Amino acid sequence: MSDYLVKALAYDGQIRAYALRSTETVGEAQRRHQTWPIPSAALGRSMSAGVMMGAMLKGENKITVKIEGNGPIGPILVDSDAKGNVRGYVTHPHVHFESNANGKLDVRRAVGTEGTLTVVKDIGMRENVSGQVPLVSGELGDDFTYYFVVSEQTPSSVGVGVLVNPDNTILAAGGFIIQLMPGTKEEIITLIEERLKSIPPVSKLIEKGLTPEELLEEVLGKEEVKFLEKLPVSFRCTCSKERFADVIISLGQEEITDMIETDGKAEAQCHFCNEKYHYSKEDLEELKQEAK
Repeated sequence: MSDYLVKALAYDGQIRAYALRSTETVGEAQRRHQTWPIPSAALGRSMSAGVMMGAMLKGENKITVKIEGNGPIGPILVDSDAKGNVRGYVTHPHVHFESNANGKLDVRRAVGTEGTLTVVKDIGMRENVSGQVPLVSGELGDDFTYYFVVSEQTPSSVGVGVLVNPDNTILAAGGFIIQLMPGTKEEIITLIEERLKSIPPVSKLIEKGLTPEELLEEVLGKEEVKFLEKLPVSFRCTCSKERFADVIISLGQEEITDMIETDGKAEAQCHFCNEKYHYSKEDLEELKQEAK
């Protein structure tokens, strides 16, 4: 099954909801960055939340999520857009601890409990729109929930999960975002709170084979959900040899001359996808001419 995301309403439009399966997408990130299990879980949770937040946008709009905690994995950066494309990386992909008291991957310890979650939206205006909140948990689902409540004044519940195989590949990944619309009745809020308390972790539901549609039906009640749209989700990077060439040109003739004389070549690597681009001496000579 390929990864995809669904958008839905529930309880006569009082609830807005999103859910996705991101197993292959997070698996692609794991493969590219060779992340160990705990960084995989942290990056996968962040990417799952990020791609759902991107799906809240329209057209060519984009979103960047940056999580900067005081834990050893360092900053996590995720880019996504309104079309289901997402890319991301964690600064230190090779961090490992023993399981936490619950026998689970200790994401909180890896991310840290002090720091910030920053969201920057490129919605086609002259300046980007940004919001920032302190980390409240380090588990990330709770931190995204807090972001929506504080920065966007939208009461929400964010559930994101990643299960990792013994060989470090991704077994299951996905998540949901449930949001209360203005004027939601108190009894509906109570009902959803009770359902959220009783359901298994989201990664377990995906491991069982639940689709994004079934995930929302599990959370909100089968009879209550009205699905609006289905969106394919995939890891996609926007880097290219031409883009890095533009960066080299921007360094100026003197810097390019130094590259030619010192190494006779150049290599650039993308943080987001780990793709490497090579530039021969001839390539650099051409770029030097363009830098005039």
